[in-house]
Amino acid sequence: MEVIPVLDLKGGIVVHARMGMRSAYAPIETPLSPTSEPSSVARGLLSIFRFNAFYVADLDAIEGNGDNTTALKALRAEYPDLAFWVDNGTADLRIARPWLEAGFGHLVVGSETQRDSELIRALGRDERTILSLDFRGDAFLGPASLLDDVDAWPRKIIVMALARVGTASGPDMNRLANIKLRATGRQIYAAGGVRDANDLALLARAGITGALIATSLHNGKLTGAQIARLSG
Repeated sequence: MEVIPVLDLKGGIVVHARMGMRSAYAPIETPLSPTSEPSSVARGLLSIFRFNAFYVADLDAIEGNGDNTTALKALRAEYPDLAFWVDNGTADLRIARPWLEAGFGHLVVGSETQRDSELIRALGRDERTILSLDFRGDAFLGPASLLDDVDAWPRKIIVMALARVGTASGPDMNRLANIKLRATGRQIYAAGGVRDANDLALLARAGITGALIATSLHNGKLTGAQIARLSG
């Protein structure tokens, strides 16, 4: 079971995401860091466990209100050995290819910002591309063609349950099972609602590769020792 810590960036700082209500996100307050500055929060998360990758949501870019490229560059400079999975709302191949070639990290193609399945069709065989299938409750956020075009999906798939983010309500096991059944041979990552090591063990038994986690790392419900046991 692979644990991927989450950094939600807005206005150059890390914010506390909850239920996908981005306008209400406030600067994160965590015992792991004295500030909400991205490098400091990342340092605090790495004090729990030596993670291999971080998921970064550039909320300003996703919403079309600027970007957090400066913060991302600082993170990459300080932690060159980490893989960064970055969702910045990219929906245009002319932007995606140069971004990948610039070496910022792995590009997360979020379904909510796509118009069709063309970007995933173009980049799906690139190991640096990750697809996030975004859901709010039962509603799929994105074009139906992308949800249906399973052959175009890349090797790594995030199943994002936005309504569960920051709620400690548990992962959406039914949704994950459905996507896993369709996405034969892909690696599936759960996002939203993971509460503790018991949830991670449940996901592992269901054949889920990993989980994107923030709240349970910051509130201490998930410890480094537990992650090490599950990873081993």
